[in-house]
Amino acid sequence: MNYKRILLKLSGEMLGENGKLFDHTIIDNVAATLVKIAATGVELGVVIGAGNIWRGRFTDEMNPVQADQMGMLATIINALAVQDALIRLGRKATVFTPQEMTRFAEHYRADRAIEKMNEGHIVLLAGGSGNPFFTTDTAASLRAAELKADAVFKGTTVDGVFSADPRKDPTATPIYDVTYDEILDKNLRAFDMSAVIFCKDNNIESYGFG
Repeated sequence: MNYKRILLKLSGEMLGENGKLFDHTIIDNVAATLVKIAATGVELGVVIGAGNIWRGRFTDEMNPVQADQMGMLATIINALAVQDALIRLGRKATVFTPQEMTRFAEHYRADRAIEKMNEGHIVLLAGGSGNPFFTTDTAASLRAAELKADAVFKGTTVDGVFSADPRKDPTATPIYDVTYDEILDKNLRAFDMSAVIFCKDNNIESYGFG
């Protein structure tokens, strides 16, 4: 399929492994892959999660709003790391955040992000949606709609969509073709359900890969 503009959601765990917050070799490889994608002529926006740095809360008593704010900040750290790797590879890259921190990144506006993509920049969309209680999956679907992306791709440490979490259930089987309605009916957790509903309602194609 030929796409003019796509949105890629990467999990934070893809930037490190074996207990590391970051692995520079992996980050460089991720950046090199993004450069190859952009070299095909597609306009590329990337939402990066924070699972390598922060996930959830310290305790059940922790304020969930503050916990989510910490997660948003962690996504910005990840985006800056990937931006650095992209620039070292000679590719233009701009980090946008819905939070106002203009010494680190541009304040997010859809028209400004589209302008940068038109100029050949890989756009790194950090800070989640800017609101607590929403995952970066949902942020990715929201940004895809705002930026008029043709499709959303999700990359995680799990190789595609499965009937259950293969890291927890050895009987989990891969699913190679599934509709939004089937994801909702079967309660498949490869995607955040809010993101699935949003993509379905806005006619955004979505794909998962490992």
